[in-house]
Amino acid sequence: MSRSSLSRRAFLAVAGATGAAAAIGSNELLHAVAAQAAIPGPTNYSATWTSVDQHPPAPEWFQDAKFGIYYHWGAFSVPAFANEWYPRNMYNNGSSENNHHRSVYGDPSVWPYHNFIDGAYDKAGTWAQFAPKLRSAGGNFDPDEWAQLFVDAGAKFAGPVAEHHDGFSMWNSGVNEYNSVAKGPKLDLLRLHADAIRAKGLKLFVAMHHAYNFTGFYQWAPAQSDPILRKVYGQLGTPAEYQLWYDKLREIVDGYQPDILWQDFNLSPIPESYRLNFLSYYYNRAVAWDKEVVATYKDGFNTNGEVYDFERGGPAGIQSPYWLTDDSVSSSSWCYTVGIGYYSLNEMLHSLIDRVSKNGNMVLNIAPMADGTIPSGQRTVLLGMGDYLKRFGESIYATRAWSAFGEGPTQMGGGSFSTPRAGTAQDIRFTRSKDNRILYATVLGWPGGTLNITTLNQNRINLGTLTSVRLLGFTAGTSIDLPNRTQDGSGLRITLPSSGPPFSAAAYVVKLTFSGQIPTLGPGGSGDSSTVASVYSHVDYVGGANLALGRYDAARLQAAGIGMRSISSVKVSPGYQVLGYANANFTGRSWTFASDNADLRNTGNNDAIASVTVTFNPSAYLRIANATTGLVLDSGGNVASGSVLKQWSWDGSTNLQWQFVDLGNGFYRIVNRTNGMVADSWGNTANGANAVQAPWNGGDNQQWSLNGMGNGRYQIVNRGTGTALDGMGNGTNGSTVGMWMPNNSPNNQWTFTVV
Repeated sequence: MSRSSLSRRAFLAVAGATGAAAAIGSNELLHAVAAQAAIPGPTNYSATWTSVDQHPPAPEWFQDAKFGIYYHWGAFSVPAFANEWYPRNMYNNGSSENNHHRSVYGDPSVWPYHNFIDGAYDKAGTWAQFAPKLRSAGGNFDPDEWAQLFVDAGAKFAGPVAEHHDGFSMWNSGVNEYNSVAKGPKLDLLRLHADAIRAKGLKLFVAMHHAYNFTGFYQWAPAQSDPILRKVYGQLGTPAEYQLWYDKLREIVDGYQPDILWQDFNLSPIPESYRLNFLSYYYNRAVAWDKEVVATYKDGFNTNGEVYDFERGGPAGIQSPYWLTDDSVSSSSWCYTVGIGYYSLNEMLHSLIDRVSKNGNMVLNIAPMADGTIPSGQRTVLLGMGDYLKRFGESIYATRAWSAFGEGPTQMGGGSFSTPRAGTAQDIRFTRSKDNRILYATVLGWPGGTLNITTLNQNRINLGTLTSVRLLGFTAGTSIDLPNRTQDGSGLRITLPSSGPPFSAAAYVVKLTFSGQIPTLGPGGSGDSSTVASVYSHVDYVGGANLALGRYDAARLQAAGIGMRSISSVKVSPGYQVLGYANANFTGRSWTFASDNADLRNTGNNDAIASVTVTFNPSAYLRIANATTGLVLDSGGNVASGSVLKQWSWDGSTNLQWQFVDLGNGFYRIVNRTNGMVADSWGNTANGANAVQAPWNGGDNQQWSLNGMGNGRYQIVNRGTGTALDGMGNGTNGSTVGMWMPNNSPNNQWTFTVV
């Protein structure tokens, strides 16, 4: 039975209609349910973090899908100049957009941005308006043709940017008069997209960028006297803007039931109550629809219930929990512009393969023209990806990350805004089947007559249960036997066809099948420095999964390769601890592991753990180093309450040592060893505000969450302000630590080292 076929109602029936896995009387039944599906979330959510954090962030269908498509298409596509931030920059005197606008349309104070929606003549007498016409009405826009292209590209989910920063709603909005039914095209564009996409069997992805509309996008636009236009230009003032943000999301949820509701940056300035109201509303509606949904974020939410999105990037290594990246076919613009250029097929496809190997999905942006035409260069990239996925998709779809993501010289990822790169014949990426019996090694080029996989050397893995090695063939479902192979201390060497590649492909997939579970990979590779603990399904550290800091409910443990109530041994890095819980949602009897335990049968909790928290050992002290400066967080010693936090070269002083005390709600207090005070934002939400220290008082301004960025780096995000600790790029001893909106710069990324 698939996850999608086991609804919440069906699960509750199996569980005796109790709504709690712990109430099931039979361990056998529990194991059966865990094997079939991820554990569903609650049947009712309240607007608290404790409640919404119980929402499973990445359902099985999402982890199986791997690849989706979305598109920046709107009124900003009409000028086709610079990029989708044209509405903002056309008002910035002296900018290239401002100069272009004055030349083609006129002074922005006379020819404003909303003319692209209402329609107006430019200086040459040409009518300018975002008003695409359906092909059935004589135009070039055909949503069914778009949806078929997405299917042919291999996407499993797709959908539009329903509103960008510009304030124009692409649906039939009752709260925003500037919408695509009342203005411009006079069409419910989101409805047309949703119906066409779902008719092709794809999940609906809806992107909303509207938080930045009123938090900075239109900073140069003139004040509007018309209250309707004040909505467009983000000039209503708070809390009206906060309510409008929420109301637009509620319209999307109620009217279109998105499977994935993606949001762009700058959610943190929106009060926590509004964010929680949205999440609880969306999740409760999904319960009513009896389907699993995904909410993504770049800031303002957390990975307990939502999926973190890297813009144009991804982690350098395997990252858990499951994540997403949004990337684009073009490096120059997310919307169509005259002369737009594109990444190559190999750059985009190899990036997808790399991201899947690191436990992530990719949604790829395309840039249609204003009239609804998708340019041929973009079609070529999409169809090339679809051709590859049609042939070799078994190594991508419905797979999971393995213990190592890959090997080779080409480094990909490492944060957001990392350029897609094509790999080489020396680069290999791994994925595995969900039952953990098949390992796929995808080579990003033809390696010649012999493929040497150094990760699979005899010092790291016992291949005694390997039953076959095959090269996936040019036609889906076919393969070529590769019987000649040897393993030694340098790797697994596989003899490939000596006459050269038997067919041309962007990458080649070697399929390794085992008689049982894929053997455990031992240490020795580059690995992922985010890993601080491992749990194993057998005693003596056999059949394991590596875990980073975070909370792992039953669904996340299963995604990592560990079934619910199947943990039999544990490894823990110094300075950390693993908390195991009897129930799937971090409740019930608990056990704490601060050191390795090779056999849980000796402690009475073998096969008893249903959820896990990996956290810091509260007795350990850490140095917290900035990824840009290399300096560590410094209290300055016995100083007054409110003193600014600083950075200093590591010298072993207790001023530079900190405890992370887990508060049990996804947040920590960060305590200095010298003075006992805690890190504090003092509630200042401004970028560049000083981070300070004060005695512990339990307030939100003294609570911090961690956003894993991969490769052992974390953002340290304040609960009260939503801003993150930032080294400000200053590498001088004594420089102050500031607060900044999380933006994926290494300035607000930190590593932890146990003292």
